[in-house]
Amino acid sequence: MERSRDMHEREEPDVRLGLTVGQRIREARERRGMSLQDLADAVGCAKSYLSSIETGKRSLPGDEVLAAVERTLELPAGHLVHAARWEKSLDAGGAGVRKDVAELRRRASAAKQLAALLRERGSKGLDAAYLSGELARMVDRIAPPESGQAGAGPGSDAIPVPLPMEVPLINSVAAGYPTEFTDLGYPARVADEYVRCPDVHDPDAFAARVVGDSMEPAYYEGDIVIFSPAKALASGQDCFARIEPDQTSTFKRVFFEKDAGGREVIRLQPLNSRYAPSVYQREQVAGLYAAVSVMRKIP
Repeated sequence: MERSRDMHEREEPDVRLGLTVGQRIREARERRGMSLQDLADAVGCAKSYLSSIETGKRSLPGDEVLAAVERTLELPAGHLVHAARWEKSLDAGGAGVRKDVAELRRRASAAKQLAALLRERGSKGLDAAYLSGELARMVDRIAPPESGQAGAGPGSDAIPVPLPMEVPLINSVAAGYPTEFTDLGYPARVADEYVRCPDVHDPDAFAARVVGDSMEPAYYEGDIVIFSPAKALASGQDCFARIEPDQTSTFKRVFFEKDAGGREVIRLQPLNSRYAPSVYQREQVAGLYAAVSVMRKIP
């Protein structure tokens, strides 16, 4: 009795991985280096019959045939029989049951990833996963938000709306002239302050608070601008720029141009006409990151 219970405990998690009985047979057969003909001869059936089972083109055989396959492939007794009963139950339940089981499998997979994260990385890894947004994504897969989310709720088929992403607020950035950049090296993903930003899904996104008036009237001092390194940057867009060799930073509208000698240059243009543009050789610009959102208080 004890042996039967142990076998069932080893087998149950495997049954829920989503492999069909045919896929299990093929994996076990190939692992032992057996051909379809070898297995068919040992079990006492036709090669074409086994092939149709492995490919899912034929309904599952009875317990007697599956037990013979188990013995030949040296699988635990009941392994294929139990899996076949599970598969037949899903078929009998129809599309609704299969959908629910698939969701349970996705959540179980996310839970395993979270457990592995905790085991392998410890508390420091957990902190890093929290700051990067990885932990929030895992939690949402395990238990998608149901209340307070548009289009989601018990029994709803809609995809749950994720919580706004926490974005590190790295430093103030001058909207006038380049100032010292002190985030200890972008992208750190670590900051003393964070802001929640909806509709931003870039794990490397960061925010900076505007200082100065050179980007008025589009941006004002105190505005918090969100930047996304993942977004492609085109000429004429607003961006966060890092300037070499002094590692200064500024917030400007960028234009990709050529100088009189035909060399590629980058023009950083203030929106306020009281300020002059700055022109840099490409190698003088360490990074350009597109602005994707702005947050400001209502006066």
